[in-house]
Amino acid sequence: MGLLTPLAIRIGAIPWMPRLLPQIVWTDRRLQRATGGRVSILDLAGLPNITLTVVGRKSGIPRSTPLLCVPHDDGWLIAGSYFGGPEMPLWVYNLRGAGEAEITWQRERVPVTAREVEGDERARLWQVMLQTWPNFATYEQRTDRVIPVFLLTRRASA
Repeated sequence: MGLLTPLAIRIGAIPWMPRLLPQIVWTDRRLQRATGGRVSILDLAGLPNITLTVVGRKSGIPRSTPLLCVPHDDGWLIAGSYFGGPEMPLWVYNLRGAGEAEITWQRERVPVTAREVEGDERARLWQVMLQTWPNFATYEQRTDRVIPVFLLTRRASA
């Protein structure tokens, strides 16, 4: 966590934040392009993050999305929260379809296997995620959908 993390948590809890997501994504892409991929908005906020690259289930084209993550054991937890908006993020459908992806974590490209966690395991890991980003609880209250949680683990080298 960084100096700006408490401010990021306050901003992330603002009820109208889901409406700004397109502008946040646009700004983040420009920031990453300007820094050669070394800095993202999540980096500025002092939050752990990855760039998830997964093949589109319909297009077959790799799509990259910067995401807040929670390092856990030997993997990473991610949530399809979309700030608690009503729509499921598209990357969730792609990850469900592919079951594997590549992430960029601390400038390292890592091939991963994705497993959606459910039931008691999801409840336990959700509590782990709340320790890093308490706003996940706020997002859960904002939406009628169940926010999917994925555990990403390194794929064994071939």
